[in-house]
Amino acid sequence: MPAMGRIFEVRKHTMFARWNRMAKQFARVSKDITIAVKAGGTDPASNPMLRRCIQNARAVNMPKDKVDAAIKRAAGRDAANYQEVIYEGYAPHGVALLVETATDNPTRTVASVRNILTKGGGNLATHGSVSFLFRKMGVFRLNPEGIDQDDLELFLIDHGLDEMGESTGEKGEPQLVIRGAFADFGRLQEALESRHIVPLSAEHEYICTVPTELPEAQATEVLSVIDKLEQDEDVQKVFHTLA
Repeated sequence: MPAMGRIFEVRKHTMFARWNRMAKQFARVSKDITIAVKAGGTDPASNPMLRRCIQNARAVNMPKDKVDAAIKRAAGRDAANYQEVIYEGYAPHGVALLVETATDNPTRTVASVRNILTKGGGNLATHGSVSFLFRKMGVFRLNPEGIDQDDLELFLIDHGLDEMGESTGEKGEPQLVIRGAFADFGRLQEALESRHIVPLSAEHEYICTVPTELPEAQATEVLSVIDKLEQDEDVQKVFHTLA
């Protein structure tokens, strides 16, 4: 069996202040919870999407009372109606971007995304012009402690595993990353649950197939634009091709 190497991941960017980032992560998870509850109800046992949101809330250390409050708010009559909209564009130096948003006002959101891109030397692109550079995948991050990796890999291959490899978390802690086609997300989630493995996080990600190599100064310009996008209140995640 081939030795498992490090998994390819694009550049992580954690430029904006830590406490701001934490507030942003909580806001992102709360929106995900609202969307999940509206789609499948408030019971995580019968709503796998909500179960996933609760795992991801733990991954960003969101307190349980905040999670419960978000679920309660999402079930209320006044809960916001978020649309999930993906914008395609370019940062400077030809780096392709997918900007995933959850918004109750797409007119405001597109204006804001366009403004950040244009000011940063990039541009908004037409639908379909960069999405072909990415694959939508289900991505699970696990704590590798106590896991027989070869055994798990063989087991998951029958449940849609595409690739498995080592990575590190935000604090440099070791992680095991499992990826499969997004269509197999549920199968992989159930397979891990059947082994009583609780992922650190379980999300969909757009994985770029053609990474762009740039010198450091240019890469910093790109990351600065991504950073501004990530701080926008309507933006959930930004996927990019910067190696």
